[in-house]
Amino acid sequence: MDYYLTVGQLTARIKEVFEFDPILQDAWVLGEVSTVSRPGSGHIYFTLKDETANLNCVLWKNTAYRIGHLLQTGSAVVVHGRLSVYEPRGVYQLYVDDVLSIGTGQLYQEFEILKERLRERGLFDAARKRSLPPFPQRIGIVTSASGAALQDILNVLGRRYPIAEVVLSATLVQGVEAPPQIVRAIQELNALPDIDVIVVTRGGGSLEELWAFNDEAVAQAIFESRIPVVSGVGHETDYTIADFVADVRAPTPSAAAELVVPDLRDLEGTISAWQWHLVQSVEQRLEALGQRLRHQQQMLRLRSPQARINTQKQTVDVLTQRAVQIITQKLALRRSQLHGLAARLEALNPQATLERGYAIVLDRKTGHVIHNTGQVSSRQALDIRVSDGKFGATAD
Repeated sequence: MDYYLTVGQLTARIKEVFEFDPILQDAWVLGEVSTVSRPGSGHIYFTLKDETANLNCVLWKNTAYRIGHLLQTGSAVVVHGRLSVYEPRGVYQLYVDDVLSIGTGQLYQEFEILKERLRERGLFDAARKRSLPPFPQRIGIVTSASGAALQDILNVLGRRYPIAEVVLSATLVQGVEAPPQIVRAIQELNALPDIDVIVVTRGGGSLEELWAFNDEAVAQAIFESRIPVVSGVGHETDYTIADFVADVRAPTPSAAAELVVPDLRDLEGTISAWQWHLVQSVEQRLEALGQRLRHQQQMLRLRSPQARINTQKQTVDVLTQRAVQIITQKLALRRSQLHGLAARLEALNPQATLERGYAIVLDRKTGHVIHNTGQVSSRQALDIRVSDGKFGATAD
């Protein structure tokens, strides 16, 4: 023998087989309650039996306080839970999380037959179920106009989300005339263009009183609704066919109202938090952009031609001053030279010679200057020019 399992290993393997089977982890089981044990821990241990077998069941304390009263020896119930193995004793048992009282046997048989038929037709398929709109504006309600369920829903909506509009499609909710009215109410809401979600609801009651919501036509109307449907029928322990077909099942009418709308106070807190984060984000963004702008301004100043322009302007001023000085110096030099030339010219001016007492002798006839006596003959007419004019003379 090359390989063997210990008792613990084999039991653990069996437990894995149970816990990886989706049917065994989501099982509804019909049977009769027997040997109920209620120890001081608050948990409930009982046996579910029929004509052929017994099944050990456990109901934990946190669930037992709600539905434990339904577990009475000899009562017929349908329980929901998951199957697993209690390894220390090597026994399998059902860990129960819900209990339904089935009422009269005949109605329950009809319930089970219809549920199975609708399941086979796909009306319960999870894949077709739709999510509820997060912020509905118009909510359709299918229920009695005078029932407590309507008031419960209106109270919850008014407290949590008063901005939503409620459209009531009133109907009977029990009796033989109720199913066709419920169908018509669902269809009327579907005919409106702007209904966001429909709540099909009524308060608690016996199986007979809730029977209108186990009607096949009602189930088909919910299935065919183009608008998501929430079923809130009865109390938490009540289940109807409408619950299985609806997109979402609520345990009570009030719970249905809480499921279809958010709490406005929570939204206000969320919006305030978003607003704060938005302001912080904008401020951080502006600060980052401001730093970038200041950096760019600094780089622009460093690379700006203005500094060179200022330097060149100063250079122009210096050069202008130097040019003015040079020109002034040259003008002074030229002025001095001019004065010197003027003095020399003045010295050479014949008029100045005449003013010193000299005279210029001219041949009257030719106007030529007489430079020596050889140019003069007897009785030659002459003009004598002095500083203030001229007069005539005749040579001897």
